Amino acid sequence: MKITLKNGDSLELESGATALAAAQAISDGLARAAVAAKVNGKLVDLSAPLCEGDALELVTLKDKEGLEVYRHTCAHVLAQALKTIYPTCKLAIGPVIENGFYYDIDFKTPITMEDFAKIEAEMKKIIKSNLPIERFTLPREEALALMSKYHENYKVELIQDLPADAELSFYKQGVFTDLCRGPHLPSTGRIKAFKLVSIAGAYWRGDEKKKMLTRIYGTAFAKKEEMDEYFAMLEEAKKRDHIKLGKELKLFALLNEGKGFPFFLPNGMIVKNTLIDYWRQIHRREGYVEVQTPIIMTRALWENSGHWDHYKDNMYTTKIDGEDCAVKPMNCPGGMLVYKLTPHSYKDLPIRMGELGLVHRHEKSGQLHGLMRVRCFTQDDAHIFMLPEQITQEIKGVVRIIDEVYSLFGFKYHVELSTRPENSMGSDEDWEAATNALREALGELGLPYVVNEGDGAFYGPKIDFHLEDSIGRTWQCGTIQLDFQMPQRFELEYVGEDGEKHRPIMIHRVVFGSIERFIGILIEHYAGKFPVWLSPVQVKVLPITDRAADYASRLTAEMNAMGLRAEADLRKEKLGRKILDAENEKVPYKLVVGDKEMEDGTVSVRRRGEGDIGAMSKEDFFALVKKENDEKTVF
Repeated sequence: MKITLKNGDSLELESGATALAAAQAISDGLARAAVAAKVNGKLVDLSAPLCEGDALELVTLKDKEGLEVYRHTCAHVLAQALKTIYPTCKLAIGPVIENGFYYDIDFKTPITMEDFAKIEAEMKKIIKSNLPIERFTLPREEALALMSKYHENYKVELIQDLPADAELSFYKQGVFTDLCRGPHLPSTGRIKAFKLVSIAGAYWRGDEKKKMLTRIYGTAFAKKEEMDEYFAMLEEAKKRDHIKLGKELKLFALLNEGKGFPFFLPNGMIVKNTLIDYWRQIHRREGYVEVQTPIIMTRALWENSGHWDHYKDNMYTTKIDGEDCAVKPMNCPGGMLVYKLTPHSYKDLPIRMGELGLVHRHEKSGQLHGLMRVRCFTQDDAHIFMLPEQITQEIKGVVRIIDEVYSLFGFKYHVELSTRPENSMGSDEDWEAATNALREALGELGLPYVVNEGDGAFYGPKIDFHLEDSIGRTWQCGTIQLDFQMPQRFELEYVGEDGEKHRPIMIHRVVFGSIERFIGILIEHYAGKFPVWLSPVQVKVLPITDRAADYASRLTAEMNAMGLRAEADLRKEKLGRKILDAENEKVPYKLVVGDKEMEDGTVSVRRRGEGDIGAMSKEDFFALVKKENDEKTVF
């Protein structure tokens, strides 16, 4: 039989040969490196048999899917070790997550992280045994009987909840068998580096009314060196934790009186407003107009937009004058109403309408995290209403803005195209046209991208921008969503060149995403050491003597009059203490002034991270900081 390889070449194999046999036919090295395969786009085990005409792609640990298979197998090794040490424990689920895996377990006797050493030791025994991992399937009744025999009641429940025609697959390694759709490594010995990292409680199936299970988290990497680098990154991340730094730098507060609703303090408001000023500056330049729509609007609006059916569980609702209303989780329906207030001609389009809208979303308390996951945030939204022939050009314009903003902060980024989800609305034709339009724009821009199947918004496909921070972590922030649906649902119109009424096409887009979350990312990206233009205090003036105090105050007043942010530290403290405190506050510039500086009209300059850089005239220093502020320099 013939199969087709990823590069388009054909490969002749014996009838019924496996993916592993195909790898061996290509090269011994590829056979050793392969951990799974994609057959006609579906991820499968290397033991999967091939058929005539199949398209085959061999997956290694260099591929994202390969690392996921590797970590999934590690979760099974964890489960086998736990059943060996704690025979009465019951297994729930053990999926792969970013950078690792977890397994939810029902223990009779609680365990702690102190038990990890013996669990890891047992896992190493299983890995050293190099147990073959074998897949098999069973009819529904036999599958239930097998899991009942092992007293795995959670697995029984999972089987019972699966569709009657679902394939029930199991994986066996040595004496251990687990219900799993796979795929997995060929054997346990392929695992080279793993570590259990933490323990937490987790409700069965995420339902607070069900039993609390024990969730054991672990991580696994292809090489020990990669795992060591990962843990070094985690240590660095702890130092950069935005919750810790936000408190130390007096940027924001998280209080029990408003869980999920951050309190921004004066320093934090400077950062937030500076970002907003920058946002407004670039959007005015790009021809956007700014609007503001209400935070609370009627249920009928949200039913029309589709949010009531697709997003209700994440919305806060209330009644006003006996009428059902909702607090907006998104700005777009309000933008539709603004568009409808005025008749439009094709000559008016595109209309680029921005809104810094405060939105509220009902997040579960266990999912809240600092500024990264909150219940209210400012979304730097914009809605572009356009003609069909303007789609590509407008997408290019948004990409240009996003690239400019991320480059300013020193972020690299990669792009994903997210396609139609299951709970979508609209016709197949509209979705195909919207998705193709995004593909075309990305192609013309020459932007490499990966496809994220099924992760689009319920009203349209989207382009997501994942930025990479200074220690290699990625964050999804910017997005461009192409929407054919809401203009139809809200009956938006424009008069075309033919004098007839037509529907505009619409783009939803954000650059920061959530301004609050973006601030959290920036805190960690810069480790609290904001560039001059973003720093709440840009210059701290430190007088050495009482006589120099007036000079320090005058310098501060002059800088503030120039639009800079300066403070004088007039405390009766030693200079060393003042310098240390300013360093801890991560102020970019410290000016030490005494009698000599006062007489000469100079300042002794200390730059953050460099220490003393020498004396300068006050005019030269003012010009230096003003230039860095105006040009948004990063040092």
